[in-house]
Amino acid sequence: MTLPIRIALLLCDTPIPAVQSTDGDYTAIFNTLLRNSLPLGSGTDYILDSYDVRNKQEYPRNVDDYQAIILTGSAASAYENVDWINRLIDYVHDIALNKPYIKLIGICFGHQIIARAMGGECVPNGGKWEVGVTEIALTDIGKTLLGVPTLNIQQMHRDHVPAVPPSFHLLGSTPVSPNQGMVRFASGTSVDHPMPQDVQIFTVQGHPEFTQRISEKIVEARERKGVMGKDIAEDARKRAEWRNDGVGVIGKVMWEIMGVGAGQAGAST
Repeated sequence: MTLPIRIALLLCDTPIPAVQSTDGDYTAIFNTLLRNSLPLGSGTDYILDSYDVRNKQEYPRNVDDYQAIILTGSAASAYENVDWINRLIDYVHDIALNKPYIKLIGICFGHQIIARAMGGECVPNGGKWEVGVTEIALTDIGKTLLGVPTLNIQQMHRDHVPAVPPSFHLLGSTPVSPNQGMVRFASGTSVDHPMPQDVQIFTVQGHPEFTQRISEKIVEARERKGVMGKDIAEDARKRAEWRNDGVGVIGKVMWEIMGVGAGQAGAST
């Protein structure tokens, strides 16, 4: 019998109450993404262990128990000089350099943390928000790895990674944020014919785990508090019904990076 894939989920925040009431915490939200994107007929099972790196500074006791580590999003800014963020950056740097057989996957804030850990930077984007379903223009490597000509993904950020760190390859861009995702390949990989299983580190600025309902609840809360302008919120609502590739493309590729072959999404564990 094949052993389950073990994944460590580093929790960098807690969802707002309105989201928790319908979709649960980030453990539940990411479990839904992983379950819904797991290829049917793969025969794969998985274990998702969560660690609160923000409030409790929890980390895996034995990281070698895991095939992959996922960093979640956060309302915090990845450039803040605070203990939990500095420790997270050091941890990611150590894993990337000393344990290259463990896959690192960064989502939004996680994407920004990985960029900092690997010699890049995260900065405020001049107050520019990216919110709701957004079309990403993919690079050739992005098209090859993701298997699509363009990508639609939920967004919720106004910080960004302005450039690709050393040893990384760009996946795609938007006019607002030039680095919408990046990959670092295992040593010796041919970038002319990259395969998902050759990826050591994979990040996206967007939120593949966000559904339309989750995005709408966050937009409503931030608009109500004045954090987000009405024009930004209304523009996001206009794109609410756009195709969302979070499960069918990003989730699928995350599994392929972890060694689970392509197939029709929808299996459960």
